[in-house]
Amino acid sequence: MTAVEQARQVTVVIVEQCATRRRRLRAAIEAESDLVVVGEARTGPDAVALVARLRPAVVLLDMQLPRQAGLETIEHIMSISPTPILACSTAIDTASAALAAGAVDTLPDAQVPEDRHAAADAAAALRRTLRMCARARVITHPRGRLRAQGLGSASLAPREQADPRQQAVRLIVLGASTGGPHALHALLRRLPADLPQAVLVVQHMAEGFLPGLVAWLDALVPMPVRLGEHGIRRAPGTVTFAPSGGNFVLTDDRLCTAIEPPAPGQFHVPGIDATFTSVARVLGPAAVGVLLTGMGRDGAAGLLQMRTRHARTLAQDEKTSAVYGMPAAAAQLDAVDRQLPLDELAAAVLEAVGRT
Repeated sequence: MTAVEQARQVTVVIVEQCATRRRRLRAAIEAESDLVVVGEARTGPDAVALVARLRPAVVLLDMQLPRQAGLETIEHIMSISPTPILACSTAIDTASAALAAGAVDTLPDAQVPEDRHAAADAAAALRRTLRMCARARVITHPRGRLRAQGLGSASLAPREQADPRQQAVRLIVLGASTGGPHALHALLRRLPADLPQAVLVVQHMAEGFLPGLVAWLDALVPMPVRLGEHGIRRAPGTVTFAPSGGNFVLTDDRLCTAIEPPAPGQFHVPGIDATFTSVARVLGPAAVGVLLTGMGRDGAAGLLQMRTRHARTLAQDEKTSAVYGMPAAAAQLDAVDRQLPLDELAAAVLEAVGRT
């Protein structure tokens, strides 16, 4: 292997208490030469020390660990030597807590099945997710969960009275992928409970984990947060997440939504482009679109459709994005009115809907 190829390798530390699983995971990860396992740990304290010493590109961490819980391990790593972490758990509430503690992404389970075909698919998905996580930007996190840091309703900006002259906007639609849970929390916690607009969110996430994310945010932000259903009208002052299994689209100006089958070959389901495009078609200027951190281009074309139909369009800037993929793609298409740091997006949304 050349020096250039070595420099491009994604280095991985595996944190898993079972030696057999560690061996299978190493084989699956190193099946392609751009990924290399540089260390293994079976306990939380060992993992913290190993990551600090080896400085890998990404950590694959099972949440069930001896001596120190996976959540505490994430908090320690992110406070001492911030590193992209892919957390693995079959428990939805545990996965949501891992994201809150600083993990970049989650998988339902990193175990490689014994069936040859299933094992090949699982290994390929694991390698793809590790590569994606390794590209994420991370910051130092203070120890302790976000809830303990007082980032709930007590820290929200004061409510302001709506300007009656500017009530045209009826829907705020947000799209996010890698790094999205943190970005969504940072934005939604700054929106007031009495917001007269409905909020619709499309977040790329592994199957089965959206309900946990919805429950986590519902406990932390002022507006109620719900998982969407087919045929239900979107209520003002409520945040609705697009459910898994299909594209979540707006069907009429009463803010009714439907779940539609994804297009053939569609990579992300639900798709941000599909939702944004439907909002552009139905509401035109009566909507605000926001594209947050994420890898790829999903949402860029849809945001352009919204801007073409005179909706306000915003995007997260490069500096504060965990992965500056989707916002960059939207900017390249000239789909964005304003690109802003994450902590300024909520104020821009409120300005766009007529709040001071």
